[in-house]
Amino acid sequence: MLIKDIIQEKGSRTVTIDAGETIHQAINSLNTNRIGALIAMGEDGEVVGIITERDILQVCGEHCGRMDDAEAQSRTGCPSLVKDAMTKEIVIGVPEDELNYAMGVMTKNRIRHLPILDNGQLAGIISIGDLVNAHLEEKVFENRTLRDYIQGSMR
Repeated sequence: MLIKDIIQEKGSRTVTIDAGETIHQAINSLNTNRIGALIAMGEDGEVVGIITERDILQVCGEHCGRMDDAEAQSRTGCPSLVKDAMTKEIVIGVPEDELNYAMGVMTKNRIRHLPILDNGQLAGIISIGDLVNAHLEEKVFENRTLRDYIQGSMR
């Protein structure tokens, strides 16, 4: 199974955010869409990074004082923009990648979301959950096919 098959099934809708938006806007978008990552876009519409729940927690844990106290945030230099908290050197996949390859890339890099680029353009994003579901469906189909074959040959 290829990544393009997963994207075709789940859809290519990808929630993005401008890299100049605030982290608070990113949090609102993550919560509203019930997702764990946003693709950060530059002024020219190019993918410039990814911001995940993990990125937000890390930057707030390291740099922010009391999150409900704006004065404390300004004294501690708390980053407030997506571009200050996002992962800039992103790991990507392409539609022709195989399921097992993408799983290996995500496991090796300890990431849960993989942007998919096709000729430099954002084609979608897959999560580790998408890959696990696709892998499970593939194995269930294989199992059922083998079971039908064995039962058919025993008649």
